[in-house]
Amino acid sequence: MKVVNVHQRLLHATPRQAGALIDGLASPGDALWPHRTWPKMKFDGPLGVGATGGHGPIRYFVEAYTPGRSIRFRFIEPRGFIGWHACEILDATPVHCVLEHRIEMTLRGRALLTWPLVTRPLHDACVEDMLSRAQEALGNEPKATPWSARVRLLRWLVSRGTARPQPQPTRREHVLY
Repeated sequence: MKVVNVHQRLLHATPRQAGALIDGLASPGDALWPHRTWPKMKFDGPLGVGATGGHGPIRYFVEAYTPGRSIRFRFIEPRGFIGWHACEILDATPVHCVLEHRIEMTLRGRALLTWPLVTRPLHDACVEDMLSRAQEALGNEPKATPWSARVRLLRWLVSRGTARPQPQPTRREHVLY
């Protein structure tokens, strides 16, 4: 089964500002990955082509990396996920850009069941949290996407009751002059 899963968020920032978020992935100052509530993204070395790592049970290696612009990861685990996922900055205007997360893969074996029933709902919630973190890091009003009851239940089951709740994004005060 072929899967194409795309999430995008308009950012009120230059492509260079947004690209710096990709460059900081898995670093001590990572402002993009939602590591407060999701398993941390870790690699066996510096972020670059060939670095191997992942988050939680999802394993991958960096297949392509254009600093400040895009990064693509090739899946290693779980078995049956044959393909890649990527983050890319897409130009919109000189002061706006789009952060896109895309998966293109073929599912085989158990993944035909685990993707739609477990992995996809968790993945979608995690990516939406990542996009909200990008907005927050760039000083934009974060667009919160509340976790569904299914996502809350799956997180509780997978974590054996230790999952942290979804944080509420920081609300910025709007000052009218």
